[in-house]
Amino acid sequence: MKREEAFDLVKQNTNKENLLKHMLAVEAIMRKTAEVLGEDKEKWGLVGLLHDIDFEAMTDPKDHGVIAADILQGKVDDEIIRAIKSHNFEYTGATPNSKMEYCLIAADSISGLIIACALVMPSRKLAEVKEESIAKRFKEKDFARNCSRERIVFCEKAEIPKEKFYEIALTALQENAKSFGL
Repeated sequence: MKREEAFDLVKQNTNKENLLKHMLAVEAIMRKTAEVLGEDKEKWGLVGLLHDIDFEAMTDPKDHGVIAADILQGKVDDEIIRAIKSHNFEYTGATPNSKMEYCLIAADSISGLIIACALVMPSRKLAEVKEESIAKRFKEKDFARNCSRERIVFCEKAEIPKEKFYEIALTALQENAKSFGL
């Protein structure tokens, strides 16, 4: 599946603008992470873009990833479907075991933390966010509390220190800030 086809499919399954922006943010982080690791940017980007394609359709957290697999079956390869299911491993039973899967879990959470950092800046822009701000806010459990710190450190299972992951994710989001209006 080409990126344009994936984006059309995402738009068909997503009505909430914030959810769409989140998927674009995770796509950007996954692409940049793949670039740094020397992995397939297109495949990793698709995983990021499609990871929450079923979010609005699910009625039970146990369905998240499973419905996505149904939507994507025959459209993308099994590695992409497995990665998407693994980002909800607590419910799907698809235990993450690859760099791509670990990075998706980390990217899913860090995207929210970084965007929350931008939203508390006077300009409300990603350009103003610094890695030090992310590191500081990472330690503040009450800041962006829905952004799991435990999931962010999954980057370390992909052999990326969390401080380096802050840099990768922030750079990715800053390079694509217009897509999120930040």
